[in-house]
Amino acid sequence: MKLWAVLGATAVAVAVSGELHEPDAPLEAGAPPGQEITEEQMSELFSTPVATLDGTASSLGEHKGKALLVVNVASKCGLTPQYADLEKLHDEYKDRGFSVVGFPCNQFGGQEPGSADEIKEFCSSTYGVSFPIFEKIEVNGAGRHPIYDALAQVKDAEGEAGDIQWNFEKFVISADAKTVTRFRPTTSPTDAAVISAIEAGLP
Repeated sequence: MKLWAVLGATAVAVAVSGELHEPDAPLEAGAPPGQEITEEQMSELFSTPVATLDGTASSLGEHKGKALLVVNVASKCGLTPQYADLEKLHDEYKDRGFSVVGFPCNQFGGQEPGSADEIKEFCSSTYGVSFPIFEKIEVNGAGRHPIYDALAQVKDAEGEAGDIQWNFEKFVISADAKTVTRFRPTTSPTDAAVISAIEAGLP
């Protein structure tokens, strides 16, 4: 399958029952906004240590209780302008118990080569990013961070789990940490399906 054919697929929410909804269709009343995750996956997501971009010891557990959009980011990618919409989402929903969380990664075309200071300066000066950015990590392969070991098990709208396809793949984690919805890289952060997953996952 050609890369761009895969990247062009828009992810939709997956109910715990496994039923797939049509793209951009509203969720059924009371339907969970993503794939149910195990206790082991939840522990990997929220308990695994990961430093912030400035080197401070932290974990996603610092944000537990919020709905999260976790995204692998890069500064020199054709999808880098998605930072603007990610910041827009963060600003719009942060007071309702939501946060975007970014993980720089240099595995896709070497498009995040900068140091932590360079990444921080780029995000701040170019896009006014205010959401948390963590240290640069690997999201695929033998060095994949445990957080992404858990996320890679989540299926997309086509029922496919596995490796992250490119920069700016997105995962919406519900505030109760029970469900995750996966969106492939070219799906806009402001796509109706992403918004639906965020709103369904708010505390």
